[in-house]
Order: sequence, then structure tokens, then C-alpha cells
Amino acid sequence: MLGANTDAYQPVERKLRITRSILELLDSCGHPVRIVTKSSLVERDIDLLRSMAERGLCAVAVSITTFDVDLVRRMEPRAASPARRLKTVERLASAGIPVEVPVAPVIPALNDGELEHILEAARNAGAADAWYTLIRLPREVADLFKDWLELHYPLKAEHVLNRIRDARGGKDYESEFGTRMRGRGVFADLLERRFQLACRRLGFPGIEALDVTRFRAPPADDAQLRLF
Repeated sequence: MLGANTDAYQPVERKLRITRSILELLDSCGHPVRIVTKSSLVERDIDLLRSMAERGLCAVAVSITTFDVDLVRRMEPRAASPARRLKTVERLASAGIPVEVPVAPVIPALNDGELEHILEAARNAGAADAWYTLIRLPREVADLFKDWLELHYPLKAEHVLNRIRDARGGKDYESEFGTRMRGRGVFADLLERRFQLACRRLGFPGIEALDVTRFRAPPADDAQLRLF
């Protein structure tokens, strides 16, 4: 997995090409990979990803959070625009690369009302699958998010936080496996139901499991050193 903790296509990747070198090694070894990104720079590596996709070795998730221009500017000021990300979905899908669109994070009273619209746009662009994540506020992230809310949406801040707590057992966050990505309670259940109905209506075909049988260890030389 590339991009689970931070985007593998940071702006400096244009120069350093670290992600590109990782993909080249994975490709040479037949090692499967999934990528999560908000960046259109992933299109640079379509040649590698297409080759890997032909062998069932890759899938790409292009995250879309909102189409609200004001919210995008405040929440993702340095990321590719949502329209640009949809174009990336389209180009990857056209190249035969399995693409999914995470709607993440879903923030109650800020972008949860866009769920169906984002899913429909993603499907129209060629996405084969989708998923969502309810906003997570572990540790220091909770205070950072509260400060952000007070700065940008002071009139909504308390309402947003109360909705989040409604889905987190009265707390800012619950880390238990099985609920940390979805939440629990009435709001969380309704969100999941809306997601399921939208996906069924839109007919996402899904993405097959990646092929883990093709892996061959690299020669016992400086393969790891070549990553740097």
C-alpha cells in the first residue's frame, strides 16, 4: 500500500521520483500494490501501472472529499481540484487500471450531503469501486480539527462536533477495529445505508483481488539500495 499515511505523490515527487522507483521495483518483482492519492501526478506513472494492471498487480484509489469550492479551498488548499481528480480517474480507467474513489473524510454537516453526488461523478468517470471513511480524530488531530473548525466555520463548529460525537459513542474518536472507519449510532447507520443504496443504484462492478502469486524475490544484490 502506498499512500495510507501520507500521499505518495507529494509535489517533491516530480523531482525525486521516489514513488516511481518503488513502483519500478514492485513491477520487476511481480509484487502487487494499491495506491491512495489526491494527486494527478499519478498519471505520470500510467505506463508502469498499466503494465502491472494487465497482470492483476495494481489498483489506484483517487480520493474525492467535496465539490464545494469554498470547502476545498479551506480543507485541501494544495491538493488537485476535485474536477482534476475526476479527470485522473477517467484517464486511469481508460488505460485499463482499476480505479476506486474513496469519499474521505466524511464530515457531518460539512460534506456528508454530497455523498451520492460524489459517487455518481466517480462512476461516470470510470471508477469501478468506492468506499468512504467517517472523519477520524485520533490524539492531537482532534484539537487541530477543532481549531480549524473554529477558524473557518465558527457558527457550525459545535454542531459538527456534536454530530461526530453522536457517531463515536459521545467521544471525539473511538479506535476500535470495525467501527473506527464507520462510526456507530443513528447517523453512522444512515450514512452507511445511503452509501450502499447509491452504490447499488450506480452499479459499481468492484475490483478483483490483486494477484499475489506472481511475486518473485529480487536478485540478492543492491535492489534495496536502488530505491535511494
